[in-house]
Amino acid sequence: SRPCRGRRPVPYRRILETLLARTRGARTALLLDAQGEVVVGAGDLGERQRLIGAYQGIALGMASRTAERFDVGDVRTLVSRHDGGAVVLTTLKDGYYLVVSLDPRAVPAAAARHCEEARERLDQEI
Repeated sequence: SRPCRGRRPVPYRRILETLLARTRGARTALLLDAQGEVVVGAGDLGERQRLIGAYQGIALGMASRTAERFDVGDVRTLVSRHDGGAVVLTTLKDGYYLVVSLDPRAVPAAAARHCEEARERLDQEI
């Protein structure tokens, strides 16, 4: 189910906007559900960014199955680098996940730390 508490809007967008503001070089922050559908986003919300978010869900599924097979614990954060920057994926409760796209000047380790802080706030709201 979509995260929602009655008719009161929950502050997902504000949490994502704060994450972007704190993360140097962040382009986009997306909250996605277990099916890879965007629940809410901040920053560059173009179709390319939405596709990146959905594909990150596929990578998360593969990494989670591998971690389970080898009994190494839950996957919490994945960082991937590419020619145009990097992507940080952070798992949330109930199958939701957070994807932050970074430009080449960003520091993925710092972004991952900020994603951990956002995880705590998002998990409280979901």
